[in-house]
Amino acid sequence: MDKITIFVGIDISKDTIDVYDSDAGHFQFENNPKGFSLLRKRLSADHWCAMEATGCYHQRLAIYLYEHGIRLSVLNPLVVKRFIQMKLNHVKTDKSDARMIFRYASEQPLSLWVPEAGYVVECKRYQSAIRLYFKQRTALKNMLHSLLAGGQARDKLVRSIKRQIKNLDKEIGLLEIEMEQLIKSNEQGLYSRLNTIPGIGRKTAMILIVSTNGFRDFESASQVTSFFGLAPNERSSGSSVKGRTRISKIGDPLLRNHLFLCSFTASVHNPQCKALFDRIVGKGKSKKLALIAVCNKLIKQAYGISKSGLDYDRNFVGRLS
Repeated sequence: MDKITIFVGIDISKDTIDVYDSDAGHFQFENNPKGFSLLRKRLSADHWCAMEATGCYHQRLAIYLYEHGIRLSVLNPLVVKRFIQMKLNHVKTDKSDARMIFRYASEQPLSLWVPEAGYVVECKRYQSAIRLYFKQRTALKNMLHSLLAGGQARDKLVRSIKRQIKNLDKEIGLLEIEMEQLIKSNEQGLYSRLNTIPGIGRKTAMILIVSTNGFRDFESASQVTSFFGLAPNERSSGSSVKGRTRISKIGDPLLRNHLFLCSFTASVHNPQCKALFDRIVGKGKSKKLALIAVCNKLIKQAYGISKSGLDYDRNFVGRLS
């Protein structure tokens, strides 16, 4: 990496941007276009900025810096958290976080950030809305069940709740159609190939494409597995620590649960997944463990198909794990 590179650590909150570099130390701007412009005036081609992925807060600044030709890395918050713990830093302020991000950038290898495709960003917005609608629908269904159990089947409130549930179902369906159209317009080949895998249906294929940026953000299937929180996490040391091996559960629980539901179908209709499921259960292991292994197998198949450009082959003979 170039010796004249000046690293800049950026911590972003809802209202402010805290910045730290070795030359100017700490300074702060507002998290708005005016603040972006003031920050930009302090940067040059020698600067390399680093920031955490903080939901919606970092997106605008990241895109702004990218469009103005500033080198930028967007870091996984968990990686930064572990780095701060390793440095035994116990101070937690926006200023200290900016400084620790600067230290991470100075000491660790970085990769340049590139914005996601527009259709991916749009699909993620649809996904967020769909999840919100699902939560609202679940809450309404629970309330409806409570009212019906109390013998209030003809109550005005019951009719109102039923109308709301019907409206939410309609909106969810419309957003899913919009998502599918966007994905078909941009990833028709990959979308069609993923749908050839037994156990992966239309909705799962969309989730995989949107969540992984068409698998472009990952160098191996094991990275995708870790991203979804399905990688085994072993805890053992010497003769005294013999913890049970569990999945890490890092990542989005809704995506992980969706893949777990897919494993039920795959363990019956997907030949490679069925062979894996039967082998693990035949060894006396639990069915839940076997289904998690099937989830990982589905991810490997999806990743392989995305990289090879080929459809799923029922007769392919590969490793069972």
